[in-house]
Amino acid sequence: MFHKGTDKWNDYFELGMYILAVICFVYFLIQRIYPKVFEAILIVATLVFIRVLFKLTKIKLFPLLRFSILFFIFIAMFMANEFGFYGKVPHLDKIEHLFSGVILCFIGLLIFRKINKKEINLSLHSATEVWFSLFFSMAMAGCWEIFEFSTDMIFGLNSQNRSIIDTMIDMICGIFGAILTSFYLSQKKGNLSA
Repeated sequence: MFHKGTDKWNDYFELGMYILAVICFVYFLIQRIYPKVFEAILIVATLVFIRVLFKLTKIKLFPLLRFSILFFIFIAMFMANEFGFYGKVPHLDKIEHLFSGVILCFIGLLIFRKINKKEINLSLHSATEVWFSLFFSMAMAGCWEIFEFSTDMIFGLNSQNRSIIDTMIDMICGIFGAILTSFYLSQKKGNLSA
């Protein structure tokens, strides 16, 4: 189930999140805070879903992508929801959008490599894959904000704080994360192993 070698720290991190989710489940069950109990179950379900999804699709995650996904889950699901840090940590939402840009840039790289897996001359594609990853991430940041806008309008939610400024800052944070990741990828010149 877990990996050997270079990804062992991610294995420890993921295992720690399972343990923390179980502790949260028991603690909030004893405290009779049932929405938090459900969130602990949801965290475990999310971790299992991601593991099963990548196993079924036979896609190998780069260790840095796996860490980014796990860290995003930790921030968004543990810190923000389970522990209520949205009110305690300023701009926690912006940190989530920054990491989503990183994750989406790596996912763009996976998609590009999956599409072009039969190509032999990878040096020809090293710059192209970085640009594809960047543009994929930027497009997904826009799609996410459209989704938030749509749910706000349809269901009367307030995920965008009824503010174009919040929306634009979210997109800028996501794009900044993607730019940093693209710069990292350009320095690796295609030597990022899955």
